[in-house]
Amino acid sequence: MPPTSTIPIPRPEFHTLFFNGSPIPHKFPRIAASWTMTLDSKFSQTMNSNSMKKMKKKEELPVQQLSTPPVSKVETLSSDNLQFDRLQPSDHELVRENRFEFGQFVAREAVLDEEYWTAAWLRAESHWENRTYDRYIDNYKRKFADQEFNAVKRRCKVQTGDNCMCIITVKKEQKNLKHSVIKSVVGTLDLNFRYLLQGETFPGERVKAPIFCTINRTAPNKYGYIANLCVAKSARRHGIASNMMYFAVETAKSNAGVTQVYVHVDRNNRPAQLLYQKLGFEMVETANSRLLLEDTYLLRLQT
Repeated sequence: MPPTSTIPIPRPEFHTLFFNGSPIPHKFPRIAASWTMTLDSKFSQTMNSNSMKKMKKKEELPVQQLSTPPVSKVETLSSDNLQFDRLQPSDHELVRENRFEFGQFVAREAVLDEEYWTAAWLRAESHWENRTYDRYIDNYKRKFADQEFNAVKRRCKVQTGDNCMCIITVKKEQKNLKHSVIKSVVGTLDLNFRYLLQGETFPGERVKAPIFCTINRTAPNKYGYIANLCVAKSARRHGIASNMMYFAVETAKSNAGVTQVYVHVDRNNRPAQLLYQKLGFEMVETANSRLLLEDTYLLRLQT
C-alpha cells in the first residue's frame, strides 16, 4: 500500500451520499491528501505484418498476443492511445447511483481509461513522493504508472474469483467550466472483494498455505479490502481521503455477504491510523506478531 497522506481532522460538515438514486445525509469530518503531474516522452513497439504472420503460423498465437504480451484476459494498453486532453464526463452523462458528493468533489467508480491511468499516476506520485533526489525519478514514475494502469484494468475488468473497484474522486462539475480528466481526478483507492482461505479467520493468517488451498466461498467468509489510498498534493486538506474511505465502506456494506472490511496501515503512519480508527476500524490483535515484522498493522471494520 502506498504511503497514506498526513491529514489534520477539522470540523464536520454535511455531505450527500447517493445509493440506488436516493440521497442519504452524512455528517463526516474533513481530512486530506496530493499530486503534480508531468508527461514525458512517448514510447511504442512496432512489428511489421510479415513477421507477425510468420510468428503466428509458427507459434499458432493470435497476432494481438505477439505485438503485446498477454495479460490474463485483458489486452495490455499503452498510455500512447489515451486522450490526455479528454474532458471529464458531465453529471448527466453518468449514472447517478453509487456516488458520494462532498464539498466540491464527487467520489465514484472510474469509468474511463484516462481515469484509470490518472489514478495510476497518482499512485506513482505517492510511491515516489519522498524520493525526489533520485536522478531518473520521472522515468521511474512513468514506468510505475504504466504498469499500475494495466494492473488496475486487469483487476477491475476481468471476472475472477476476486472482484475489484477503482474508486476515484473528481472535482464537481461547475457552470461554464470543464476540466480535463487529468486535472479533475484528485484521489483514488481500490476496493476489493475477496474470500478467506479455508481455516483463516483474517486475511493472510495462513502464511504457509498450500498452493492449492481451498477458498471458502461462503457469505460469512466474504470480506472487503481497501488498498492504494492516495490523494493529490494540490487537493489535500479537503476531506478527500476520509470521504473516499467512507464511500468505499458503504459500497462494501451494500455488496451481498460482506461482513468485514480490512485495510493495512504502516505502523509509523499515525495520522492514517487515526483516520481509519475514526471510521470505526480496529486493530486485529491476533495478526500483530506477524505483521509487526512487516512494519504494518491490519485493521478491520465489522459491517
